Amino acid sequence: MKRISIDPITRIEGPGRVEIFLDDSGEVAEAYFIVPELRAFEQLCIGRPVEEMPGLTSRICGLCPEAHQMAAAKALDQLFDVQPPPAVRTIRELLYCAFVASNHATHFFALAGPDFLLDEDVAASERTLFGVLRRLGPEMAQRVLDHRVHNHRVIEMLGGRRIHPVAVLPGGWSRPVTEKMREEIRVVARENVLFAADCLCLYEKMVLENPVHRQLLADETFSQRTYSMGTVDEQERLQLMDGLLCVVDPEGSEITKFPASDYAAHISERVEPWTFVKLPHLKSVGWVGLRDGASSGVYTVGPLARLNVAKSIATPRAQAAYERLHDKLGEWTEDGCRRPIHNRLASHWARLVEQQYAAERMEELASTPELTDTMITVRVPPVPVVEEAVGCVEAPRGTLIHHYRTDSRGMVTSGNLIVATTSNHAAIALSVTAAARDLISGGTVIDDGLMNRIEMAVRAHDPCLSCATHTQGGGTSLEIVVRGRGGTPLTVVRR
Repeated sequence: MKRISIDPITRIEGPGRVEIFLDDSGEVAEAYFIVPELRAFEQLCIGRPVEEMPGLTSRICGLCPEAHQMAAAKALDQLFDVQPPPAVRTIRELLYCAFVASNHATHFFALAGPDFLLDEDVAASERTLFGVLRRLGPEMAQRVLDHRVHNHRVIEMLGGRRIHPVAVLPGGWSRPVTEKMREEIRVVARENVLFAADCLCLYEKMVLENPVHRQLLADETFSQRTYSMGTVDEQERLQLMDGLLCVVDPEGSEITKFPASDYAAHISERVEPWTFVKLPHLKSVGWVGLRDGASSGVYTVGPLARLNVAKSIATPRAQAAYERLHDKLGEWTEDGCRRPIHNRLASHWARLVEQQYAAERMEELASTPELTDTMITVRVPPVPVVEEAVGCVEAPRGTLIHHYRTDSRGMVTSGNLIVATTSNHAAIALSVTAAARDLISGGTVIDDGLMNRIEMAVRAHDPCLSCATHTQGGGTSLEIVVRGRGGTPLTVVRR
């Protein structure tokens, strides 16, 4: 049996590899998405004061510290039995919208963008953010860079630091917002709204009007029919911070809806010997291996899953973009309901729809009267009131759950973090297998273009392996080795 290795996968956060095994006729027998690093961050939390968790867990990742901090903060609110006042809720969500808008744009342009904003035959050395910026031209390139700078300035104003904010308190916030800050944030939010709209127009022009990419969005290669999970409010609209977790089946029918505190009754976490990342699945359906379909408990989270679950979006531009996405790529049931979109490459479009929502919501929040209420800090008891709590937010990559147990002194006795990439691990493996089987057959030439197409199946999920494994590692080279039956290398391709 021949073996093809893609190690590491490029343009994702954290180290991972793909292992593909070919039978004697050159067909793909098995393919694996492997995260080869130890997942141990929860162990670092044990024995620490629970109030340290927002700061400690935000260090898991430099790209999404705000998501970990907010999930931990919501758990602390419950542990200390303190309800955040309106000003705190507004500030938290405002910071979070700036974070989501910036994070989605980073993935679109820097990580996934080279796959569909550049021509297929572009050299690998040009398939980078800098190649994308050159293609877009100086004016749009400057807007892309300014977008990240200005939103991280908002995060710094509200949270105390551009990366790893420090202002969160159980039930409170330590930094008031002045009217001068409000006006500066309003300017950034307004530009975010316009920038997000222009990103959607750019996607229409450079992706939907490109026959190659349009075909990929219709291709079964990147389609896996799984369950979808995301957070919605009482009106079943998209939510990023608060609401109920909703699960729909591959046809779009609601299976269950539950508060995050009940996640253990609905989600099981499986361990396999070939990866250090767990494989969550729906308890009510069960685990039948790496398979899709209604009989498999594999589910996905993230932008596309959230738009599959939500019935609408609360802001007008994002709602129009949501309808455009479903009208273009979705299908309808006999009773007039939208079916979920299962082509994983559509995640990039869904990400831009959410970017539009985050921008519009940010503009709304910047105008709320309670934002500048200076009485926002909350003095908390010296130890938690309860000994177990769960905090949950929708991180850019999907549902993020923080679960802590403490002793009577408020020291963490156990912690469980289910990050988006963990939930998507099985689906990523399915995407890799489907792409490998479609692209590789007897006599296929293993070249850079083929490698990149298989990696696209991974990047569609925007995995953050640093979050999923909680460790640092990986290399900088990429190599595919095809070996004969005795292990002798037959072909080696490097970049």
